[in-house]
Amino acid sequence: MRKNSEEIIKGVYLIGGAGMTTADDAAIYLIDFDGDLILIDSGAGRSSSQIIRNIEMLGLNPANISHLILTHCHIDHIGSAPFFKKQYGAKILIHELDAPAVEKGDSRKTAANWYGTTFPPTAVDRKLKGEYEILTFGGETLHCLHTPGHTPGSMCFAIEGTPVLFSGDTLFPGGPGNTTFEGGDFPTIIESLEQRLFRPFGGDTLVLPGHGDHTTIGAEAPHLDEWVERGW
Repeated sequence: MRKNSEEIIKGVYLIGGAGMTTADDAAIYLIDFDGDLILIDSGAGRSSSQIIRNIEMLGLNPANISHLILTHCHIDHIGSAPFFKKQYGAKILIHELDAPAVEKGDSRKTAANWYGTTFPPTAVDRKLKGEYEILTFGGETLHCLHTPGHTPGSMCFAIEGTPVLFSGDTLFPGGPGNTTFEGGDFPTIIESLEQRLFRPFGGDTLVLPGHGDHTTIGAEAPHLDEWVERGW
């Protein structure tokens, strides 16, 4: 039986992705910061109504979605961004290096052509800059880490005071994200993993990836040299 959601820790939910919404959706996460709802990624754009139902089944009001924070510019993560912006006024955030692909609706850089679809040009409300930014929502803090390699503007996000790290397509169970799409670079993603994830975060950090099962930094970091040797 298909699940509608999974509570990962208090106030952090998996509400979409393969097995919950459509098969082409990346993982969609919801953070409840005291009633202020934050989405991390939005799927490929074909399951907006199911995402809303999944939120409602948690007893939460989708009208309280204030921000949609995108890990990177690929269609399986950004597809429902226009819907959430139009329907609920959600502010869209993405790193400045990936923002042009979203704002132009670039079919190659968003990988929409690879999925056999299109993405409409969509305004970005805030472009995250540089290697590190902090976002605050009431009394809660979200650390934003630039982790290029899968795309030039790929990011990971950590909730202060919790073990949670949203890794997008930078880190999966068993290795880094694909670097064969336009803008991808394998040495760069390896540097991102080593310098920006494996060194600063403890082994018990709970990694919530864009695809696949949850993992931990401790489970993945020892394999970095193997990934470098195999080249993917």
